[in-house]
Amino acid sequence: EVQLVESGGGLVQAGGSLRLSCAASGFTFDDYAIGWFRQAPGKEREGVSCISGGDGSTVDARSVKGRFTASRDNAKNTVYLQMSSLKPEDTVVYYCAAAPDVDGTGVPDENLYDYWGQGTQVTVSS
Repeated sequence: EVQLVESGGGLVQAGGSLRLSCAASGFTFDDYAIGWFRQAPGKEREGVSCISGGDGSTVDARSVKGRFTASRDNAKNTVYLQMSSLKPEDTVVYYCAAAPDVDGTGVPDENLYDYWGQGTQVTVSS
């Protein structure tokens, strides 16, 4: 059974930091890109960061570039999202998702993500 379990969300003051984790099981982790997404109520889902299954290269959304960094530990089947300089507008539910990374360069298209976690809430107070 495929599972993606996010953790690490919580309440933090503006300017603070959080590290989210995404623990994966049930598939060959190294062969998959992992994406981080977020969605506020009533709004479209937004891609935050994608990390490839090959060389671990990342692509970050413009809204978080320089503040958020994704990394992966293939030995632990876990991907992390280090978030710093958090802003109140970062307050949403964050999801991780997995997509087959055919050429090892990452998967920017969210429609190609097969597996999704349940999400973890991040709240940034002003």
